[in-house]
Amino acid sequence: MQIPRIIAHRGSPKLAPENTLASFRQAARDGAAWVEFDVVLSADGRPVIFHDDALDRTTDGAGQVGDTPFDILRDLDAGSWFSRSYAGEMIPTLEEALDLFAELGLGFNMEIKPAPGREQETAVVALATARDCWQGPVPLISSFSRIAVATAKEVQPGWPRGILFDHVAEDWRDAADKLEVVSVGANHRHLSREVVAAVHATGRKVTAYTVNDEARASLLFSWGVDALFSDVPGVLLKSFP
Repeated sequence: MQIPRIIAHRGSPKLAPENTLASFRQAARDGAAWVEFDVVLSADGRPVIFHDDALDRTTDGAGQVGDTPFDILRDLDAGSWFSRSYAGEMIPTLEEALDLFAELGLGFNMEIKPAPGREQETAVVALATARDCWQGPVPLISSFSRIAVATAKEVQPGWPRGILFDHVAEDWRDAADKLEVVSVGANHRHLSREVVAAVHATGRKVTAYTVNDEARASLLFSWGVDALFSDVPGVLLKSFP
């Protein structure tokens, strides 16, 4: 599949509160063609856009997002922590995010980020919801959870998948073959030219997160990395359009 070289990581989180509609709008203004976001389930099974397990870093709430009913999540302020100008920004539902991407002409990478023990459930609900809502270009579905990627393969086999690592695991090739993924993603700090070449030798793409420095981006591209996730997409797109 074709993916852009620079993908906006949780929107444009240096300029707007991450994983909110405001952040996705900012990414579009920054010139991003794709955004990456995280999807998790509320306690009552609604797919929402959120990264952390806990609510306290990016909202005025407390506790675990996966233990919190949707109606409570919906009342939280997900913007004031970033700036007063974003007071009242809400945690988006998956449906709201996809509607916005369609409006803005954005492609996306959906990372399935399940709470422990809810890997299959999260993938099933997220993929079914996205399948029903999305009529745009084929997205990339990824996860650190092999269970979630395997479930995505069963639920929506026509959408390409990627597997994510911090350090690329020794058994990455076996996992990538079994899950039939098109990409292998890793923390850019733990990538090497040799790993990139090995993944490319299997016909797969390499993605790297989270890259905010132009010199580092240039080095990674020189190794052949196919796409970078960035908190500053507007900055990197000036050098790597």
